[in-house]
Amino acid sequence: MSSYCDFAPGHPFHGPYHENEYGFPNDDESALFERLVLEINQAGLSWLTILKKRAAFRAAFADFEVDRVAAFGPDDTDRLLADSRIIRNRLKIEATTENARRIQALRQSHGSFVDWLEMHHPRSQEEWTRLFRQTFRFTGGQIVNEFLMSLGYLPGAHEPDCPIFARILKHSPPWARAPTRV
Repeated sequence: MSSYCDFAPGHPFHGPYHENEYGFPNDDESALFERLVLEINQAGLSWLTILKKRAAFRAAFADFEVDRVAAFGPDDTDRLLADSRIIRNRLKIEATTENARRIQALRQSHGSFVDWLEMHHPRSQEEWTRLFRQTFRFTGGQIVNEFLMSLGYLPGAHEPDCPIFARILKHSPPWARAPTRV
């Protein structure tokens, strides 16, 4: 079975993501929100489709600035549903706006989105999925798994023999700091 590490290097879209983002810890709220939104939008589609539309998503969703997206209303939903550059799925669009509001609530209760993640780490993938379903909208098991792997909360983003694996370890991803319960 081929892994992402086998086919992503050198690809114009997958390559840069694989080599510079996938599996690397990140504590920037907009980057975390972007990753969550992209993973939600990927459901039922290929990751390549999402990477190709990434710039359009950034433009459509105010550079993933949580407060700006949380303020989106019905007119914004209509605007986004008419934007052929992004995935025009009402449930995903509404989940994005609502999830921005929920991240605002996490600031109040935990200080930040990353503080909330850190507070709950380590957890198994199943435990994370339950937590995300209680906290966010449109977050099933695969979405949660990919979101957490992409940010280093769960292992598996890269094969151990992938050169990027060693680079990620230098950044002390959460999964390497504490064992993940199975």
